[in-house]
Amino acid sequence: MKIIPMEEEHTKKLAELEKLCFSRPWSQSALKEELENPAAVFLTAMEKNEILGYAGMHCAWGECYLDNIAVFPKHRRRGVAKVLLLALEKAARERNGEFLSLEVRASNQGAIALYEAMGFQEAGRRKNFYTVPKEDGLIFTKHFSEEKPGDPEAAT
Repeated sequence: MKIIPMEEEHTKKLAELEKLCFSRPWSQSALKEELENPAAVFLTAMEKNEILGYAGMHCAWGECYLDNIAVFPKHRRRGVAKVLLLALEKAARERNGEFLSLEVRASNQGAIALYEAMGFQEAGRRKNFYTVPKEDGLIFTKHFSEEKPGDPEAAT
């Protein structure tokens, strides 16, 4: 599996994936727009010439927010989402991000388990954040702390 920047040729298949995974999917044109957005980082997981999944985020002023992460059903439970999330985290750090934050449906136990295993912590709840169907969104955040010599908090 390799992770590469999303390309225009990926957007049709990724729009299909969006429809499989989300009640309010991004369109192909919306995905294409992100190719020109300097604040966006959208990555595609590939194996040979097959798209396994993708993930995207936006970063501005040290804040990075995960938009979507999705994996085709036949490729789930293989670590694709984890590899995509690690790649986004690396990109966030390279952009001097202080944290990476996301929302997840309160009922999505699989995603919540992945986020917690990767060091994300629940930071809040957005009541009725999702509308189709109506459901609370949990906010998960991972802060990137760089320990500096002499930093009193580094010793704790």
